[in-house]
Amino acid sequence: MKIAIGNDHAATDMKFVIKEYVESMGHEVINFGTDNNDSCDYPVYGKKVGQAIVNGEADCGILICGTGVGISIAANKIKGVRAAVCSDVATAHLVKEHNNANIIAFGARIVGIELAKDIVKTYLEAHFEGGRHQRRIDMLE
Repeated sequence: MKIAIGNDHAATDMKFVIKEYVESMGHEVINFGTDNNDSCDYPVYGKKVGQAIVNGEADCGILICGTGVGISIAANKIKGVRAAVCSDVATAHLVKEHNNANIIAFGARIVGIELAKDIVKTYLEAHFEGGRHQRRIDMLE
């Protein structure tokens, strides 16, 4: 699977760890985030990952900023993106299973690296249920 990853300056260190982790699972990672800790604007990276998803360059995405909220809001401005902030594994599973989220986001200042790995793994292994959930997604479109 091709996975787009994006981050701002608050999450550069975590991004590199998550990127390596996702690659160790056998996935290809496309890096759309900043690679340094210089202050930058999270909307730029949320937009890049969101566009990669809707353009078919990537199958899904991972966004990381300080809280995960700002960068997910930026991605959700793009038609066809369903980015969800996840701070626990239950949410990571359900956003895929029920909402067919094509991007997950979390905060480098909110979750630790081991929990972030668990969130990513849970999300990537979850499957959309369809059925009544598809009807609701259609309503969002």
